[in-house]
Amino acid sequence: MKRLDGKSALITGAARGIGKGFAEAYLREGATVAIGDIDMAAAEATAAELGEGAYAIHLDVTRQESIDAAIAGVVERAGKLDILVNNAAVFDAAETVDITRDSYDRLYAINVAGTLFTMQAAAKQMIAQGQGGKIINMASQAGRRGESLVLVYCSTKAAVISMTQSAGLNLIKHGINVNAIAPGVVDGEHWVHVDSMFAKLEGKPLGQKRREVEASVPAGRYAVPGDLSPMAVFLASSDSDYVVAQTYNVDGGQWMS
Repeated sequence: MKRLDGKSALITGAARGIGKGFAEAYLREGATVAIGDIDMAAAEATAAELGEGAYAIHLDVTRQESIDAAIAGVVERAGKLDILVNNAAVFDAAETVDITRDSYDRLYAINVAGTLFTMQAAAKQMIAQGQGGKIINMASQAGRRGESLVLVYCSTKAAVISMTQSAGLNLIKHGINVNAIAPGVVDGEHWVHVDSMFAKLEGKPLGQKRREVEASVPAGRYAVPGDLSPMAVFLASSDSDYVVAQTYNVDGGQWMS
């Protein structure tokens, strides 16, 4: 028997990267998986690539009506919702004196409010079903400590850790386990944007920041989504039934707590 047999999962921001990696792992373990993403074309392409058990759901986590429609769509398609992974997030960097309200509003709308209100909608559905559930929020090592040029992003991920604690303590009475994963640096297409941002801010050649960050990882390399997937499966499975309100570092040794 597979660890997630018969389970129905929704993963936000799942058309690529970490979310896609989690979807692959959940499918291997027997779940059906809704590929939630604001980019419906990309979500449909990913669902088609992953095959049977995967399907696309349009989801804009900044709009309550979109969140509610996505939850309803999962229930209509799969009959229930057992697992939510709050993976959708965005990044920005700036000198403290150069942070804009537009950047602040965007990061908080997606990383914090999006996580909170998608978690809330999923919890309501799980409570109505009466069989508990699993909610996994994506935090970051950036939520464990500040970084000089990443004030807003770091603070959003610290908020995710705090929300995970509070929601976990509140929802466990309904049999809903809320926990989080704090990755370190994960390889992927987003690093092209991140590297160019730091090249401008720190006056470094393109690619230098990327090399420096990788060299700082005690494990000696960037993570790939497959490094995080085993933790995502554990937190979605019955193996984690007694794990409540925790944030697990999966970061190659970059942070100890």
